[in-house]
Amino acid sequence: MGKYLDRDKTIQVLRLLSEGNSIRSTSRLTGIHKTTIMRTVVRFGNQCREYLDATLINLQLRHVQCDEIWTFVGKKQGHLRGREINSDRIGDIYLFTALDTDTKLLATFAIGKRSARTTALFIADLEKRLYRTPDTIGDNRPQISTDGWGPYGPTIAASFRNTVRHGVLIKQYVNPDVGRYAPPALVKTDRFNVNGISDLATICTSHVERMNGSIRQFVKRFTRLTYAFSKKLENLAAASALHIAVYNFCRVHSTLKCTPAMAAGIIDTLWGMDDLYNAVTTHAREAAAKAKRDRRIQRLIDRLQRNE
Repeated sequence: MGKYLDRDKTIQVLRLLSEGNSIRSTSRLTGIHKTTIMRTVVRFGNQCREYLDATLINLQLRHVQCDEIWTFVGKKQGHLRGREINSDRIGDIYLFTALDTDTKLLATFAIGKRSARTTALFIADLEKRLYRTPDTIGDNRPQISTDGWGPYGPTIAASFRNTVRHGVLIKQYVNPDVGRYAPPALVKTDRFNVNGISDLATICTSHVERMNGSIRQFVKRFTRLTYAFSKKLENLAAASALHIAVYNFCRVHSTLKCTPAMAAGIIDTLWGMDDLYNAVTTHAREAAAKAKRDRRIQRLIDRLQRNE
């Protein structure tokens, strides 16, 4: 096979991967070398991220739930030695996700260590996507529900500046470190108002936690207790962007009877993988052409300034 696949082969590979097949199983089913498949995932996944950044804007969402899902890159945190311990690119890595309660839209995501820095980048990106007006006050403000991860409070306050309501849900388990193959027993939940929550019962992270199970089902890199894991952080980020693009635009939600993007009013028809591929690659070509024009204009400006 050549360096790049043709359109039909690329769509076939992306469709198989989006349904939960691994790189090697996709290679066996298609006869395409696993290196070519991985190169396709990285290229198209990066284009998906750019398309999501350009498309998921001015979102009128009522209630967003945020959570983090664990995986690892290269090796698990306990196996890191020497300089590896301080690396941001290997070891335990988390996928931060923001899910709308009503439309089930995954509004944004971030990949990185479970740190204040990654949390700040994640929340700042979410802030750019939520539509708010200066006269939106009180209970009309969007609500954000999070777990008890400490950096959420200050980062949400710094990014949104009182334009959203924020509540925290903390779950208490019996012997949470004992069960490995089944979740521990939930014994208590505590809800806390951080800003503007008048009804504590509305604080909820159940939907985004349920989404974690779907991510582990469809992206083998997140499936625990298997041999599937990412060797590079770039591969994990690209595969995550591919899954989120397919989930938002192509996968009909069982309760909504439409895709999340349709429920959020971003698109008005059901998309298949062909439609997503056309939209993403068209946006990538237009962005590349614009960047080329901008560089040409900048070179012309620099030349004129030197001649003055």
